[in-house]
Amino acid sequence: MSGEQMAINSATGFKLSAVVEVLEQFADPRLAAKWDNVGLLIEPATSTLVKNIMLTNDLTERVLEEAVEKKINLIISYHPPIFVSLKRITQQSWKERIVAKCLENRIAVYSPHTSWDAVYGGVTDWLGDAFNSYLCDEFEKVPLIPNTDEELDQRTGMGRLVYVNDISLIKCVELIKQHTGLTNVRIAFGNNKNKDTTVGCIALVPGSGGSLLKEVKADLYVTGEMFHHDILEANHNGVSVILTNHSDSERGFLKKMCLNLEEMLNGAANIFVSECDKDPITTI
Repeated sequence: MSGEQMAINSATGFKLSAVVEVLEQFADPRLAAKWDNVGLLIEPATSTLVKNIMLTNDLTERVLEEAVEKKINLIISYHPPIFVSLKRITQQSWKERIVAKCLENRIAVYSPHTSWDAVYGGVTDWLGDAFNSYLCDEFEKVPLIPNTDEELDQRTGMGRLVYVNDISLIKCVELIKQHTGLTNVRIAFGNNKNKDTTVGCIALVPGSGGSLLKEVKADLYVTGEMFHHDILEANHNGVSVILTNHSDSERGFLKKMCLNLEEMLNGAANIFVSECDKDPITTI
C-alpha cells in the first residue's frame, strides 16, 4: 500500500457542515463582492464524511475526473463553477455535466472566490508576498478598498497597496515570476519608463484588476489581466503594468491554503491541490 493510500485510509473525516464552518472562519462570506456567488454551491443529498478535500482554481471536467479518481468528498473551487442561474441539469453543457457528476459521486463543492481575495492572509496578500524582501518597514499591505464592516478584521478588503524600497521594474518582473512559478509574464511600461525605472508603490489585484485599479495612484499595477484601453490609460498616467494571465495570479495561493487547512482540520482530512488545474492560456 502506498503512503498516499495509507494517509487516505487513516483520515477520520468531518461532517460537511463542520468543514464549511472552518472555511468561513478563515474567510467570512460577507467579505465577498456583492456580485459574487460564494459558499457551499453543491451539497449531495446523502450525507458523507469529508475525508478527502481537493483545492482547485477552476472546476473543469478534467479536474472533476481527477477528483473522482482520488475519491474526493469536497472540492474547494476558488472560482465558482455555478455563477449564473442554471435552468436545467442535463448533459448538454459542461457546467451542467459537472453539477450532475458531483451529485452522482456525492462530491460537495464550496467556492470562496472574492472572500479569499479580501481576507487578510488570503490570495491578494499572497500575491504581494512576492515583494516581502523589499517592503518598507513602516508599511503593511494596505487594502485598495477597505472593508467597512466593523465586525470584520479591518486589515481586510479588495486589492492591496504595497510600499517597497525602490526596486527596478525588471526586478519586479523577476520577483513575480519566481513567486508564481511562471516562465513568462507581460509588462506594459508607463510613459517614459523602462526596465531600469524604480518603483516605490505597487498596486495588486489578483485575477482581473482593471475595474479596481482605475485611477489608483501607484508606480506599478500587478494583476492577471486588464482591458487594452485600461492599460493604455495606466501607461499614459505613468503607471507600468505587469500581467500574469488571470488565474496564474491566484493559483499559487492554493498550496499555502492546503497547509492552512491541514492545520485548521488537525490532520483529520487528506487535502490535495489539483494536478490538472491550469490557466487555459499557454504562451508558446
